[in-house]
Amino acid sequence: MTNGQTGRCLCGNVEYNTGGEPLWVTICYCRFCQRATGSDKMIEPIFEREPFRFTHGNPSIYTLPSDGSGKDINVHFCSECGTKLALTFERWPDRLGIYVGTLDRPTSISVTPENSKHIFLSEARPGTIVPPGFPFYERHAAENDGTPIEPNVRKEPYVVEG
Repeated sequence: MTNGQTGRCLCGNVEYNTGGEPLWVTICYCRFCQRATGSDKMIEPIFEREPFRFTHGNPSIYTLPSDGSGKDINVHFCSECGTKLALTFERWPDRLGIYVGTLDRPTSISVTPENSKHIFLSEARPGTIVPPGFPFYERHAAENDGTPIEPNVRKEPYVVEG
């Protein structure tokens, strides 16, 4: 497989190829993503699931229900070093998200107002800034049935207050 992005865990036991370019990039501030990354947000490029392949090793999977939708989220991680690599979703079985920092070239994924969205600003740390022109949502970008929610977009930076 030559198309797509490549990435791996810390120890190199598990490697992957995305099989293509991201459909979009989600920047999520929910508590799940904060805990999963140990940071204030997760930057998660979303890919078609079908062409994605783990090309070396097999990740372990931890499954838990989403606080938002109640649908299962599967965290794919290396059982040797513990690196979280990807997320699959009961809610969106044809999509896969990756932890951007596991890419071999994480800066190859650009984040623009046209290809990204900021979600769960209701759980973001005070002082979090969404740049002007970027779509953002207080929670999910879609209803549980998949109906899109209209984004907020500001001409000036949006700052989360405490």
